[in-house]
Amino acid sequence: MQILGAAITGFIQGLSEFLPISSSAHIVFSNCLYNLITHANLSDISKQEEIFFDIIVHLGTLFAVIIYFFKDLKNILYDFLKAIQKKDPTDKNFKLVNYIILATFITGLIGIIIKPYVENLIENPKYVCFFLFVTGVILLLSEKFYKGDKEISLKSALLIAIAQGLAVFPGFSRSGLTISMGLFLGLNRIEAARFSFLMSIPVIFLASMVYPILELDFSQIMNFNLKAIFIGFLVSFVVGYLCIKYFMKLLGLLSLRIFGYYCLFASVLMFALFQFFYHQ
Repeated sequence: MQILGAAITGFIQGLSEFLPISSSAHIVFSNCLYNLITHANLSDISKQEEIFFDIIVHLGTLFAVIIYFFKDLKNILYDFLKAIQKKDPTDKNFKLVNYIILATFITGLIGIIIKPYVENLIENPKYVCFFLFVTGVILLLSEKFYKGDKEISLKSALLIAIAQGLAVFPGFSRSGLTISMGLFLGLNRIEAARFSFLMSIPVIFLASMVYPILELDFSQIMNFNLKAIFIGFLVSFVVGYLCIKYFMKLLGLLSLRIFGYYCLFASVLMFALFQFFYHQ
């Protein structure tokens, strides 16, 4: 792992993990473009180092969302424990925690079922382009039907969780699908994004850290380029935090259409590039 490759990958991970533009698509695109321009791989490393690096950059984005929502998370946890003590299942944050637990379970179940069938799709950039294009269409449609007058409920949490589970397809944006589903269900943009980011915490932790750790040979870690890996972590953390901060502010002023049009443009442009210039 070289420092430049680690920084680029960390930047893309931090930028696209929370924006509704698909982190998996942009990492695939960047790897292919880098190979097309330089005739070298962006991260020419062993499988073990790749697993470890992936864990670390996702740890960076996980820290970013936890720190941004730290005060919110503290209040939610306090209200949740207080509701348990008072045996009050009607408390808003008590229900929110249960919705997140339910969403995590549903997402994990969907991921376990369909992941074996979609893992190889990431090897073909054209499939990634297709799913990114669909993401753009979904974002635009969600704005067309946007009302923004309802609160999160058990039904909406369940449907948003299903949308999150489908994001296992490379090119589908996890935040794009979950926020759009929230808009389809009548949530306002800020609440839909807030729930999307809060429910991402256990999912990022379980899917990007716990599961890969089972495949990691810790005896090889000292052979990795730890300096480059740390830079990847730092970049993903800083960029991820800034993305959440300004994306939440942007949602208060603008719609998701700008991201929808971007996904359509990027998918078509990349498809044409891979069709005519890139042959793996």
